[in-house]
Amino acid sequence: MCDTFVATPSFTGTSSMIFGKNSDREPNEAQALLRVPARSKESKTFCTYIQVPGAKQTQEVILSKPFQMWGAEMGANESGVVIGNEAVFTKIPFEKKNQGLTGMDLLRLALERSKDAETARETILQFLEKFGQDACGGYTNPSFYYHNSFIIADFKNAFVLETAGKFWAWKKIEGFYSISNGLTLEDNYDAIHPNAIDFAYQNGWIKKEKPFSFRASFSDSFFTFFSKCKIRRKITSDLGSDQKGNLGPREAMEILRQEGEPGITKPFFPFRSNMGSVCLHATGPITPNGTTGSMVAELNPDVSQNRFWFTGTSIPSISFFIPAGFSGTSFLEKNFEQPGAAFDSSLWWTHEKFYREIQRFYPEAKRAVQQRILDLENLWFEESNRILKKRKGQKTLDTLSETAIRTTLQEYRFWNNSLLNELKSKNRQRTFAPFYNWQWSVWNRKAGINVS
Repeated sequence: MCDTFVATPSFTGTSSMIFGKNSDREPNEAQALLRVPARSKESKTFCTYIQVPGAKQTQEVILSKPFQMWGAEMGANESGVVIGNEAVFTKIPFEKKNQGLTGMDLLRLALERSKDAETARETILQFLEKFGQDACGGYTNPSFYYHNSFIIADFKNAFVLETAGKFWAWKKIEGFYSISNGLTLEDNYDAIHPNAIDFAYQNGWIKKEKPFSFRASFSDSFFTFFSKCKIRRKITSDLGSDQKGNLGPREAMEILRQEGEPGITKPFFPFRSNMGSVCLHATGPITPNGTTGSMVAELNPDVSQNRFWFTGTSIPSISFFIPAGFSGTSFLEKNFEQPGAAFDSSLWWTHEKFYREIQRFYPEAKRAVQQRILDLENLWFEESNRILKKRKGQKTLDTLSETAIRTTLQEYRFWNNSLLNELKSKNRQRTFAPFYNWQWSVWNRKAGINVS
């Protein structure tokens, strides 16, 4: 389960396009940050389950991706194209033979092969038509198949693209637009698959006397309802609307850090979380996923002025957003430890250990780290502003990124030692949430994490 949004320049009040996404996956499915350099003359591209024709030339990309997948949950390329995808649940059945492309595959293919948002949209549609989406998108659940929606943007254009099998509809976005785990387009699309309307009527998914709606025709109501996508979409839409004329990267980060449903006055604890939280905390079968990675992008007419931020960790409310740019060496596989299936010394798992240790006194721990997070992020904002103002280029921004990565790792290691000991000494009472505690003990055991 995920949440993605975009705000066009007419909404932000600047010349910038702002994009943000939280990726919600299984708690033990570490999310890797990976920079992939441009490549040339590939005869074939090996995706998650199948291979597709290669490209003569690809773009350099930065991806935030499940560690074991080829595709990505979100990412950006050197031309300033960003994409985030969402799982959506539709009436179109799956063969479940893993002979298609995941939504994450489609996202990465589009980023690697497109220099603008319009081309990225059409690239997804071409691969969708040829290969379909019969591909498992889950981690430990081999039956978790879903279709996908996307927000695709560059500095000039933003699109929402929604799919159901090989059927699709898309709309150009103006203003603020967010998507979650449900279809949103009714009859307000700009283009639609040529056979989608006839197919829906033929299957009786909409009555002849009623106007066609892509959402009403193709949505699976059961899974869409229990994903609570309407609640999360309303939260992101309301928070975004409140920032009209003032929505920048910092405000986008705050939207992604929103915990719990509005109106609840009790202190937020992870065990109280449900699918209605933008910053999602896994609790068990009803809320099996949590936010495992986050991204914000600021896209400008001058591509050299673009800025990107990635957490590379779960739970953005207690994570640093690390600055990044093109081109560079930060997050290259040879330079940056990629997380594995169990606890290791990577950025993702180092932070994850802290999160799992502080769940029973989460409000106190969050207060203890919040100011440090804001202070360092403000420092990185100021430094990146200085770099871009002096037009020193993205390579200098990459140097800042490398410094931020090292600093972030040092902070998380400190949190896991001195800070954690201090917090534990002040918070000895255990939270009474027996099923939640049991569920996390299972996840921790599988991940090789010992929580004291």
